[in-house]
Amino acid sequence: MEQQKLRELLDTLHHELERVDSVDETTEAVLANLKRDMQRLLDEKIGNSHENASLVERMNQALDHFESDHPKLSMTIQHLLESLAKMGF
Repeated sequence: MEQQKLRELLDTLHHELERVDSVDETTEAVLANLKRDMQRLLDEKIGNSHENASLVERMNQALDHFESDHPKLSMTIQHLLESLAKMGF
């Protein structure tokens, strides 16, 4: 159940990332990291606790970065973080 929800949230996040139009250098780096992390989650290549902690930390940083200018994207990231927490990340 959580795995399916995670995939749905990742799909939603992917669509929201594609809608980001104002991209400065920092935003571009944040987007690239999120996309890479999403792919790793989908490929189920994240597994050890250090990688999981790094992923959650990067997603929290992305949440902070997008919070004011992209509220819908921030909300999707927040839902994804909540789902990951339920899965033990």
